[in-house]
Amino acid sequence: MKALFIGGTGTISLPITRKLVAQGWDVTLLNRGNKNDLVPGAKTILCDINDEKAAAEALKGLSFDVVAQFVAFTQEQVERDIRLFTGKTRQYIFISSASAYIKPMRNHLITESSPLTNPYWQYSRNKIACEQELIYVRDRKNFPVTIVRPSHTYGLGSLPLSIHGHKGSWQIIQRVLNNKPVLIPGDGTSLWTITHARDVAAAT
Repeated sequence: MKALFIGGTGTISLPITRKLVAQGWDVTLLNRGNKNDLVPGAKTILCDINDEKAAAEALKGLSFDVVAQFVAFTQEQVERDIRLFTGKTRQYIFISSASAYIKPMRNHLITESSPLTNPYWQYSRNKIACEQELIYVRDRKNFPVTIVRPSHTYGLGSLPLSIHGHKGSWQIIQRVLNNKPVLIPGDGTSLWTITHARDVAAAT
């Protein structure tokens, strides 16, 4: 199998990349090359996907069984991908977010048919817009799409904490070390699903 990962070295994508390389997949990473040394055995295309002209040139003549998009966060970025990968892949996988599901929750049980609406977080609303665009082109233009909604995922270089500081979750640990108060969601009993990145990879 021949796969292109846009990103491929992040919290969610790194274990997936490593797993597929170990299984003998032909994996190419399209990214800026900051952490590609973490995945020996993967091919690389050094390019900023947000530079559509450069990306189109780098992808000229290439096609893949699957393209997985790990770093698209707006509808405009997804629209760019549709232009870049139409006719170039048998399946386009978009990594969305479980935060897109309805908030506040009507029930603690969430299924794929649960409504998508989150008035509290722009990130989630952007992911919903991405999904809507992809479903539109899937249904009307036969663009092959799979949408994955991981829960709060942690792994190499991250911590399983629901609240982050300005520079990430490590600030929370620093507050603990400094004997300072630490914020918690609600009264501390809010439902929160946390998944290790290796478990996300096992499900792929």
